Amino acid sequence: MNGLKKDGKSLASGLGRRMKKLTRPQFEMLICPPYPLLALAGEAIKGSGIKLGAQDCHVAEKGAHTGDVSAAMLKNFGAKYVIVGHSERRTDHGEKDDLVKQKAEAAIAEGLGAIVCIGETLEQREKGRTLAVNRKQLHGSLPEGANAKNTVIAYEPVWAIGTGKVATPAQAQEVHALIRKELAKALGEAEAEKVRILYGGSMKPDNAAELLALPDVDGGLIGGASLKVEDFWAIAKAVS
Repeated sequence: MNGLKKDGKSLASGLGRRMKKLTRPQFEMLICPPYPLLALAGEAIKGSGIKLGAQDCHVAEKGAHTGDVSAAMLKNFGAKYVIVGHSERRTDHGEKDDLVKQKAEAAIAEGLGAIVCIGETLEQREKGRTLAVNRKQLHGSLPEGANAKNTVIAYEPVWAIGTGKVATPAQAQEVHALIRKELAKALGEAEAEKVRILYGGSMKPDNAAELLALPDVDGGLIGGASLKVEDFWAIAKAVS
């Protein structure tokens, strides 16, 4: 929940200009601005190759759900992806795995890619429940019909979001490897290998290369560092 019109335009256009200068980018870039900035950001990145996404959606296509936004509306504004189950939605709005799953299925039904977020709290990690929590959230939130084309998984250790703390490479890889293993059970090994698993806990320019080099880390779900064009672009350039 950051950014007014001038901020959204500056961020999106700044990234768009940089992207247009690349003949063969080594990465895919997606931006997910707040709802009021979707149209503005979409216009600013037009023709750049950057994709547009949103931060949440409702399970219904339309109806009496004041204050909510449907996947159909997002698609109509040019969105290609939507984040569901972000830890802040789970915490601030009490969203559980079954609702996250329904939102992901609603997104997929409209032809959007669902970025399904999972992750443990500090208390859960300290009690040794990291793998159990992520396994349960993954299976509970994974949409029916999930595959590598319509579903992305984002691991975001809650204790590392906005705190400046970052999972060590070993900690990140352990959970990402677990996710890959559990996806293989649900989707088959061949499909699981193609699913993109993003790391989403305080990835920054100075740690991005190390995290992105891990075997099962396929990208980042960037929070605070996405509010500065230079920082977000530096993370993108860390992809090799």
